[in-house]
Amino acid sequence: MLGRRQPRERLIEQDLCDLFQTHRGDVRLALFELEKKGLVERIPNRGAMVRGLTPLEVKEIYAVREELEVMAVRIISFPVAQKDIELLEALQRKHAAAIAEGELLTVFYSNLRFHQALFGLCGNACLIETIDLLAQKVYGIRSYANAFPEQLDRARRDHLDMIKALRGSRRDDLIALTRRHLKPSPEAYIKAYEQRFGKAELISAQ
Repeated sequence: MLGRRQPRERLIEQDLCDLFQTHRGDVRLALFELEKKGLVERIPNRGAMVRGLTPLEVKEIYAVREELEVMAVRIISFPVAQKDIELLEALQRKHAAAIAEGELLTVFYSNLRFHQALFGLCGNACLIETIDLLAQKVYGIRSYANAFPEQLDRARRDHLDMIKALRGSRRDDLIALTRRHLKPSPEAYIKAYEQRFGKAELISAQ
């Protein structure tokens, strides 16, 4: 989730045991959980590796994410209750503090909770669940933009602007911010992927 492993990088159990000073059973359990989240894949006779979505797969997932998330903000009822605004403000402050302290794991989870709270305002349980499921598919991708301080600061400012748009019941601004906010992560991932495997991967996937 922190982008410290590259797409398709092998995950050797003994190396992970040594790195985290733990037992092989704990590592296997962790890999099993990561596999369920779609972050790791197991290949027979080769072991576990970081799941490597192709650029085409990434573009397809993010195209669907964008439409679903825009759908969610389109149906949020205005005006938004003050208690909901205050929850988003609290989550935004935690996210901003984590950025300032360089706590990337907290950055990841506080960002996740901010958007869960935001899209939860739409009130459509099926849509909320689908947005969450698609977000899980790209947990490993979302961290790539976090390697760049300017992108972290942009995300922080986007959150503030989203809250302002909600306060002012400015739906068009909120929709534009929702679309813009999704761009940096897939762009950073695809750039890293092509540097590692070459652009031929995209052509062959098509």
